[in-house]
Amino acid sequence: MINGQLFKSTVLGRHFVVAAALLTCLSLTHRAHAQFGIGFGRVGVVGGVTIDADGTVRSASAEDRSGSLAKLRQHVAEPAGELTPAVNLRMISLSKLQAELQRAIAEDRPVTEDVLYLAGLQRIEYVFVYPEQNDIVLAGPAEGWVVREDASVVGKISGRPVLQLEDLLTALRTTQASQKEAISVSIDPTPEGELRLNKLLSQINTGAGFNAAALEASMKEAFGPQQVKLTTIPADSRMAQTLVAADYRMKRLAMNLEESPVPGLPSYMQMIRDTGASNGTQPRWWMACDYDAILHSDDLLAWKLTGTGIKAMTEDEVVAATGSRRGLGKANKQAQRWADLFTDKYNELCATNTAFGDLRNVMDMNIVATVIAGHELENVANCNLSLLRGENGSLPTPKWQTPSTISPECSFVRGNRGWTVSASGGVEINPWKVVSQQSKADASVKAVYQKAAGESKNWWWN
Repeated sequence: MINGQLFKSTVLGRHFVVAAALLTCLSLTHRAHAQFGIGFGRVGVVGGVTIDADGTVRSASAEDRSGSLAKLRQHVAEPAGELTPAVNLRMISLSKLQAELQRAIAEDRPVTEDVLYLAGLQRIEYVFVYPEQNDIVLAGPAEGWVVREDASVVGKISGRPVLQLEDLLTALRTTQASQKEAISVSIDPTPEGELRLNKLLSQINTGAGFNAAALEASMKEAFGPQQVKLTTIPADSRMAQTLVAADYRMKRLAMNLEESPVPGLPSYMQMIRDTGASNGTQPRWWMACDYDAILHSDDLLAWKLTGTGIKAMTEDEVVAATGSRRGLGKANKQAQRWADLFTDKYNELCATNTAFGDLRNVMDMNIVATVIAGHELENVANCNLSLLRGENGSLPTPKWQTPSTISPECSFVRGNRGWTVSASGGVEINPWKVVSQQSKADASVKAVYQKAAGESKNWWWN
């Protein structure tokens, strides 16, 4: 951490996510190619934050929140019929899904909500390849959806966010890029900001009577905006918003800037209240893929994802005199304990905060896209998914506002070794590494494959 006598600090940038799919302008229209667009310029509210057209993140006003919720409820109807009940296994045919999108383009009509929300799928647990039917099928638990008070579309029973078509398209279209470089997001202070803050703190007497909160405005001004850095995926994609949102929410929970929505998960700041942190260091947390295994049948026609899907990782960092940061390759015990608690509570968090459920959905999709690409399952099934993969350019994914800068936010704890302020973090998805290292044969997967087999005229079925 940065030191000012006994004052150790870092400042976390506040950031956003624009995750509400506002559907008034949802349509497929023809120019040179069909356009696939959702929403009002992709500016919305989720979790109390929003991002302006210039990339500036700010707190959402009450008007912002109520406006987004009203628009969603006006344009997103609850499903009917067989889409309504919760089921353990709902199948989605990728070839028929693509055909449905091709018809929408040809007929110049809107994409229906069941397509946008992938028939209410909650997670992808299976990938099945049926060469006789020239098809690849995704399967997992599903249920009907509702628009929740936080302006998110979630399962009516579970409260977890439904999978979204545009995230699946992004995953299928970035598999080759993710083989070269992992998908990631980080929110980083500038070295110049670190130096300014360090200078400010070195001039302050933090002895008896010191009021840390009174320094907050000066600290923010000195530290300045932090930078959002994304790799591999388009910065203006919904998937990018999801990564940033989850990172932001994790750090707010760690820093005690918002109350934990689940019992048994105190903030890191509460955990170190009596001890403080190690002199000169700060914790960094990030979320990464965590699957028990990627199981497959001997003939590689059936695949199963097992495990929670996500875990929190941590490492201590030191801030050099130049303002740069360097990882130490080890974590302090309290930071590791908080990461373990966060991982243990992740399933519960998914039902209360859309950002976490969305992130797990995105990880599932990237693993599935890598299985399909890495094992050339399109060739095995003799089906061409070029429209979904974006090869002909006739189905571009929607463009969201790109996050660029984030205003700093402070949280204060005084321990027996001085004052501590905030932490940092990120998200990393390395699907090729997961699939290559965790895949293993398991005969039980073929039994589910055979049970799910069967021709259906619709693109989804139970």
